[in-house]
Amino acid sequence: MGKVLVTGAGGFIGSHLVEELVKQGEEVRALVRYNSRDDRGLLEELPEDIQSQIEMIPGDLKDPDGVKKAVKGCHKIFHLGALIAIPYSYIHPFDFIQTNVLGTAHLLNACLEEGTVERFIHTSTSEVYGTAQYIPIDEKHPLQAQSPYAASKIAADKLAESYNLSFGLPIATIRPFNTFGPRQSLRAIIPTIISQAIHGKKIRLGNVEPRRDFLFVKDTVRGFIELAKCSKAVGKVVNIGTGRDISIKELVKKILGQMGKGGEIKVEGRRIRPEKSEVMQLIADIGLAKKLFKWAPRYTLEDGLKETIEWYRKNLSRFRVGSYPL
Repeated sequence: MGKVLVTGAGGFIGSHLVEELVKQGEEVRALVRYNSRDDRGLLEELPEDIQSQIEMIPGDLKDPDGVKKAVKGCHKIFHLGALIAIPYSYIHPFDFIQTNVLGTAHLLNACLEEGTVERFIHTSTSEVYGTAQYIPIDEKHPLQAQSPYAASKIAADKLAESYNLSFGLPIATIRPFNTFGPRQSLRAIIPTIISQAIHGKKIRLGNVEPRRDFLFVKDTVRGFIELAKCSKAVGKVVNIGTGRDISIKELVKKILGQMGKGGEIKVEGRRIRPEKSEVMQLIADIGLAKKLFKWAPRYTLEDGLKETIEWYRKNLSRFRVGSYPL
């Protein structure tokens, strides 16, 4: 069948996806960003028997020749490689353009030239919708770039669309809402709350009024895999989420309740997004995913939080708690 390439394999969702693909018997090639420490990111958290079955390719999406070498011989592409930190995108927007836009263009072009790709799964984000103009948000909702990160992802999404329409590259785009779970960086809201609750009673956050649709990472991974099997999804964008939202303030209470802890929220100005940049509400309409490949989340927020809290209690020592990661 050939190899499966996963870009962004060393990241949060990427590492979970690689793990599940190997378990399902796929021959996985993982593109991880090169560094002199030979650090393979979160792939190093996987069991040794899983790691031993992964072909590791160090490189960078910004290097077209390296991307071509990674694509060679692959029949299926899961493109998760991207810069994703919204606060960092305010400081270094060009880095996001180079990685998320040019990097995606390099990958699409390499796949077109290789000619062996039977399915290309492109990863979008619910941030491209901006603050909901209507809810729940379906795939026809207008796109609004309320951060440089969102703008770079809209551009990447449209590049993927153009390569499908112009060249017939078999691309389907998955648009996950807010994924959470074990291994996620403390820059994400749920690990931030959990880590601070473990260490003390003050939870330092930014704006606590926005509402988000939180999806457990195992459901997200299943969405990727099922989408890749669905020929009817080619040429389409497909949301995956839960169809339920919760405010950050309510989320803090829920997490503290599950942990059996008390605590108070301290709002810090440096954590607040610029006013017009803040996305106030995201809630997914997942009707298309249900229709095309019968996907629906299996984890409740409470069940996902239980697994996530347990993981951070065992592994928090590897993180720098108390700092504000961008």
